[in-house]
Amino acid sequence: MSATLIQQYLPGYPAHVRAQITHLHAQGQLGAYIQQRYPQMHVIQSDKALYDFCTALKQRYLKNAPLLDKVYFDNKLTIEKQTLGLNTAISRVQGGKLKAKKEIRISAFFKAAPLEFLQMIVVHELVLTSNSSCTRMLKLTKNGHN
Repeated sequence: MSATLIQQYLPGYPAHVRAQITHLHAQGQLGAYIQQRYPQMHVIQSDKALYDFCTALKQRYLKNAPLLDKVYFDNKLTIEKQTLGLNTAISRVQGGKLKAKKEIRISAFFKAAPLEFLQMIVVHELVLTSNSSCTRMLKLTKNGHN
């Protein structure tokens, strides 16, 4: 990951935090720092486990949000393509009605990332999928998944 990508993905963080991350990355110590800070890996390795994780977060914080039809890890989503997660609504006509399916795709990169990173991207995609207000997003990010 280049310093440009670090600056691109973290524009909302204070300059001193971005500088610290860039410095750690330049010295090759960013991975070790993250591993020290977040030593435990999560057990969410399958698409079924990811679906259950997303559904639990949705039920806890976004009760009125529409049901998710599909949630899965996608190997094609990468940092280089500037996509870590996607949410899509696929509409089709069934009889005389329009049916919409909601999907969330999470980069397979998050299988090996700390739980906090996976939770961050899942919350982001859930909020975008549910078309919620900023208040709900703040509630999710502040309270976490305890």
